Amino acid sequence: MQQFASDNQAGICPEAMAALISANTGHEASYGDDRWTNELKARMRALFENEACETFLVFNGTAANALALAALCRPFEATLCHALSHIETDEAAAPEFFTGGAKLLVADTPDGKLTPDAVEALAKRYEGFHHVKARALSLTQSTEVGTVYSVDEIRTLTSVARRFGLKVHMDGARFANALANLGGRPADLTWRSGVDVLSFGATKNGLAVGEAVVFFDASLADAFAWRVKQTGQLASKMRFVAAPWCALMEGDVWLKNARHSNAMAKRLAERLTATGVRILHPVQANAVFADIPVPAQAALRAKGWRFYTFLGETGCRLMCAWDTSAETVDRFGRDLAEAVGR
Repeated sequence: MQQFASDNQAGICPEAMAALISANTGHEASYGDDRWTNELKARMRALFENEACETFLVFNGTAANALALAALCRPFEATLCHALSHIETDEAAAPEFFTGGAKLLVADTPDGKLTPDAVEALAKRYEGFHHVKARALSLTQSTEVGTVYSVDEIRTLTSVARRFGLKVHMDGARFANALANLGGRPADLTWRSGVDVLSFGATKNGLAVGEAVVFFDASLADAFAWRVKQTGQLASKMRFVAAPWCALMEGDVWLKNARHSNAMAKRLAERLTATGVRILHPVQANAVFADIPVPAQAALRAKGWRFYTFLGETGCRLMCAWDTSAETVDRFGRDLAEAVGR
């Protein structure tokens, strides 16, 4: 039964599975010297229109974020981020651990999106060597509540960051969903708008494992390969991570998958709205946040539905995935209508 608890619960998309099986033939070079890893690096340079960018594969998003920030921050420095960001709420202090103690400074601004004023206030909060020194800005795209930063918003925020000498990291666990919403070119949403390093997610978009850390400022990637190795994130049989990634990029499967999950989220929001349930945040990616009464939640769960109560007692998060079907969405809508008496 398809669920709305997490886009991580979906399986591997057919293209990625076929690539995984195809790569399972003969012997290949290990530790990233295989042809698929080299192909993926070339594809990333082409996708982002940046011949200087450096790409590294790690197993998961926590490692991608934590190691990227470790490359940016020294132990006495700080990363500015949103209060709902994954690095703040869901990574068991991995960024602090891998940076050797660099602090996270957070702002709780509307719809999961940082504002220029909030970034400036955080950057100016402390002065002098008795306090942490602001060093990096981390933006989540799409955000943890399913909203999306526009290109202009990113450029404005990175401009503020530059005024304070900050490097910019983007947590792109759902970067594909953001681009599917906005359209345009990946380069415009990243390095051309001032982003220095991207944690580029794919496990939420059809892969089994493997996130990419893409450095647009190659100087920041100095010794990053050693960080990957030291932290146990270097796959010995890297071809089985890289080959499915290449398949996802072939023919823009990654965007097709993201467009589908976004469309299912829009459909779900429409079904929920028809029951009188209030949508809490704009639906711009593959997440729907809805204010569902506690009794209705219990009735849905009694029918086998799984989802998280994310904000207070009634703020529920419903995630759509690359394989979410329209029938699943409509059935949930009918069950919710029954649960709320509509």
